[in-house]
Amino acid sequence: MFFSKMHGLGNDFIVYDNILSLSIDWNQLAKKCCDRHLGIGADGILIVEKSDVADIKMRIINSDGSNAEMCGNGIRCFAKYVYEKNIVNKENFNIETGAGIKNVKLDVKDNKVLSVKVDMGIPCFEKSKIPFNSDMDNKNYEIEINNKKYNLTTLLLGVPHTVVYVDEIDEKEVIEVGKIIENLEIFPKRTNVNFVQIIDYNTIKVRTWERGAGMTLACGTGTCASAVACYINNKTDKNVTAKLFAGDLKVYYEDDNIIMEGPAQFICEGVYLNIL
Repeated sequence: MFFSKMHGLGNDFIVYDNILSLSIDWNQLAKKCCDRHLGIGADGILIVEKSDVADIKMRIINSDGSNAEMCGNGIRCFAKYVYEKNIVNKENFNIETGAGIKNVKLDVKDNKVLSVKVDMGIPCFEKSKIPFNSDMDNKNYEIEINNKKYNLTTLLLGVPHTVVYVDEIDEKEVIEVGKIIENLEIFPKRTNVNFVQIIDYNTIKVRTWERGAGMTLACGTGTCASAVACYINNKTDKNVTAKLFAGDLKVYYEDDNIIMEGPAQFICEGVYLNIL
């Protein structure tokens, strides 16, 4: 099966065109092809499908085979893919996702997508929708892990996100603590965990432990959730630059909507032979 491998600031995906609606166990395929030793290697797969309610439909499956409703870096890769493969011939179009319909606007030069601006929607703090099973205030609460206290914010932005405020990001801490927070009982559907370091009032640094994928180099929805959390807790301005491992992501908080802008790139293309 033909594939394209892409990345959004280091968050990498394998993209498959399923416009013909092939009968494949995509969840099992994701587990196999995302394996970085025995497969192609990626954080997840993106599947292009027809939509009855938007211009195109994006299905996302994590590297562990679990479904994801939405992915910020993934949707930028997806938008670039469907435009440059002539599946969608518009620079402003709508994508059906598991978290609703998302509008994307492309910055195009010489028929190549330079960056993608995505309307990520309105963040939700309603506990039952996240879901967040606790009497604590999910906008600002404290927990203790490994004898250390952490200040957190939890919200829904397509998928559940928990933001952890730290003085300095430590990748070992991201892995060890992120794994624990992801699986706390207060998160019945688990949660993505974003460690945020405040650089200044307009700049943050983010590293994410992603539900179903582990530590990733970037997470678009997580970065947007981090920007929202910092703003509502008076740590930053409404508009911030987020410094990720492989580059910067712009996040704008406009009329309660979150707008994300950043690049996406092709890495390679080929044929995956180990189809189920």
